[in-house]
Amino acid sequence: MTRPGGRSARVQAAVHSAVRELLAEVGRDALTVPMVAQRADVTPSTIYRRWGDLTELLSDVAVERLRPDGEPEDHGDLRSDLTAWAEQFLDEMASGSGRAYTRDALLGDPDGSNAGQCSAYAAEQINTILARAVRRGENPPDVETAMDRIVAPMMYRILFRPDGLDTAYARRLVTDLLNTSTTSAS
Repeated sequence: MTRPGGRSARVQAAVHSAVRELLAEVGRDALTVPMVAQRADVTPSTIYRRWGDLTELLSDVAVERLRPDGEPEDHGDLRSDLTAWAEQFLDEMASGSGRAYTRDALLGDPDGSNAGQCSAYAAEQINTILARAVRRGENPPDVETAMDRIVAPMMYRILFRPDGLDTAYARRLVTDLLNTSTTSAS
């Protein structure tokens, strides 16, 4: 969703803030559009007009919450950068709140745009890491290969087989990607 300006931005910020506060106070199952509207000091019709229903509102909030705060840290080499990023990504996405946001982002996403936005966030982060590697003279894999070999298996496991998700799993995915990329480039 494009970042609106002016009143529209204030409404979005107030509604998003109200949703986050109420989720913490009453939980997802008790949350209603009228509760959010009252907390955000808007009318329920404003929420319905902009988001359609509670599911789509929760999806919009989730996408916003899943957006990274900044660029991935530079640890000096591709393996270190990708490993640190993958460990953090797994930790955040496999957490209770990460899973809830992922579920909400997907449930209120009839056209797939929210899922695409979440995927773009990860791809942008990985692209930053890979671009740094190129500037250092390293030979990284392409973004799509990294997405397929790191992000896709993590998300599958987070959604369907969450047992055994730890930093060792994240490290294995990075090692497998880089070992395969090195042998492919030879």
